[in-house]
Amino acid sequence: MSNKTLIIAEDDESIRLVTSRYLQDLGYEIFIATNLKELWKLIESNKGDVLITDVMLPDGELFDILPQIVEYRENLPVIVVSAKNNLQTAISATKQGAYEYLPKPFDLDELQKLIKKALESKQNLKNKTKIRNETEKQLIVGRSPAMQDLYKSIARLSQNDLTVMIYGESGTGKELVAKALHKYSTRSEKPFIALNMAAIPNDLIESELFGHEKGSFTGAHQKSDGKFKLAEKGTLFLDEIGDMPIDAQTRLLRVLQEGEFTPIGGKEKIQADIRIIAATHKNLSNLIEKGEFREDLFYRLNVVPISIPPLRDRKEDIPELVNHFLDKAKDLKLEPKKFTTESFQILEKYQWPGNVRELENFILKLCALYTDENIMNEDLTEEILNLQKLDQQMLDTDNQFSKILENYLSRNINKINKEYQGDVYNYFVTELEKVLLLEVLKNKNGNQLKAAELLGLNRNTLRKKITELNISIDQESN
Repeated sequence: MSNKTLIIAEDDESIRLVTSRYLQDLGYEIFIATNLKELWKLIESNKGDVLITDVMLPDGELFDILPQIVEYRENLPVIVVSAKNNLQTAISATKQGAYEYLPKPFDLDELQKLIKKALESKQNLKNKTKIRNETEKQLIVGRSPAMQDLYKSIARLSQNDLTVMIYGESGTGKELVAKALHKYSTRSEKPFIALNMAAIPNDLIESELFGHEKGSFTGAHQKSDGKFKLAEKGTLFLDEIGDMPIDAQTRLLRVLQEGEFTPIGGKEKIQADIRIIAATHKNLSNLIEKGEFREDLFYRLNVVPISIPPLRDRKEDIPELVNHFLDKAKDLKLEPKKFTTESFQILEKYQWPGNVRELENFILKLCALYTDENIMNEDLTEEILNLQKLDQQMLDTDNQFSKILENYLSRNINKINKEYQGDVYNYFVTELEKVLLLEVLKNKNGNQLKAAELLGLNRNTLRKKITELNISIDQESN
């Protein structure tokens, strides 16, 4: 048997031990997961040719993530085993894309036969995936002049490996642009790996990027490949790059300069043959001025900048986008809906601060909640009014806060001036900042990581401010 690898996700030690030993004796290499978190790490790392997994794991049900596994690893056969030997379990496994369902207790010889069939079917799965990818709907929708300019940029940049920085508000589709750049490039047959900097704890970013050796730090129980290695010869998409901590920025810059990296705890340097695409919704120039983003890294990443227009600047695309999302609703087994020309006009009057993502969610909501095939204009108008009310509530909250500050200062400005003459600005800003940080930290039970995420700061900046302002609060482990 030539280096075929299997993932076994099982929390029962006796079953796990017997099964893994039996399959190892047959020549298979085994990766073990005892919970959903460990399983997903193996899936992300592209480990295993076949997955054998229990339904019930300590941190949840397999069916909670099975659709994501099938989507992320389309050619990975999944054999589901379960002690819940009922029709519902079998149906759920089949509906969610499992290759086969095997009730417990199972015969090891039967399992081995299933694995063999699953391995033989991998080529068919690859072919199906290839056909589907070749016939899939285009990633980005829109015919406006702004989108035509974007398409031209993507077409040109797909023919080379230049580093691209994508700018755009939240919800505009930055990752879709990155995927399109990869899909139409010479690297399209290689991996596209995405990493959201805002979603990863700061102290784990370097490990996520460059990997680590077993025992290199507390909690490093096994060797792990980083995204740089997983994206080899493909594309690495660094989303929300503005949230990357300074220390990690320094190391990323070094890798980009040298074209090689070393995993945490490793000794040998690894060549990095990947294309880098970054994205942000933040103003990096402002971050540079604040000392929160390296200027030299900015110039390394900002080789070719691309800006994605917000939806309010391309409202002529709304009808096409709506039809696109209606097709998606059908795929999600939602009832199809029809929109009139007047309906589109109603949609075009709204500013869509959440951009294309907000429009998509809005259309899917209508398909889910309304039973009639035709969306009545009065219903649509009411739904839009509800969105506007939410926007106004947020604005009113801001205005209310400003009013409170205004009233406080009108009553106390003379008193403050007497005590802090010539330094009122610094006094007020410092006190306001201290109260804000303290209350957010209290809200997050002292967890600096969660507090930083809420504030929109990186954790290093928050820690610096806590020290400067002499803020003391009981902290959770973070």
